[in-house]
Amino acid sequence: MLSLEGAMIAQDGFTLKADFRVKAGRRVAVLGPSGAGKSTLLAAIGGYVTVTQGDIVWNGRSISNLQPNQRPVSNVFQDNNLFPHMTALQNVGLGVNPNLRLNAADKQRVLDALIAVGLSGMEDRLPAALSGGQQSRVALARLLVQQKQLVLLDEPFSALGPAMRIEMADLAQAVGARIGATVMMVSHDIKDVERFAEDVLWVEDGICHLPRALDDFLNDPPAGFTSYVGE
Repeated sequence: MLSLEGAMIAQDGFTLKADFRVKAGRRVAVLGPSGAGKSTLLAAIGGYVTVTQGDIVWNGRSISNLQPNQRPVSNVFQDNNLFPHMTALQNVGLGVNPNLRLNAADKQRVLDALIAVGLSGMEDRLPAALSGGQQSRVALARLLVQQKQLVLLDEPFSALGPAMRIEMADLAQAVGARIGATVMMVSHDIKDVERFAEDVLWVEDGICHLPRALDDFLNDPPAGFTSYVGE
């Protein structure tokens, strides 16, 4: 379980308050107006932004003072975190060993992950030789080999077309289920949310509201959400 307990998150003069829990294994959409603090929230959970008050707890253990690489967290951002000079295999291999010293078993593990996301035979391609959707698949393959129990997706599919976003949302759901992870995804597209999420965490005016079941949220949305989607 992920808990933010009276957490105060500060970044560049902006302050965000968070006090909520997410049950293990849930798929949570993080929604809110632009500038509300959605990315700041994920950055704090991932260890890239400091919590100035309160605590971030994972399965009963505080992780607030841990470095990003020490946390049980995998991240995918809008640019998919791919190194342009590395092949798909190497980019995924970083999730196994940052030094890319891969033995035969490690390499097979990477190849299996690429196959699982539909990239069989593309392991030697550079990111520039891959489509946007294929680059997203590489990032998801790296999640598979990392095997972290908390996955944070910060608008990873925003540059893709509608049909490809649906496909990637389904694949992200499948990847999370395969490794048994809790997945939190920031999105601006309600169709992506309806496709992917079990719960919704609404962020507005510097406050993270309590997560709510998707159907409950859509049937009785906050006023800010109604204004946000325009209906």
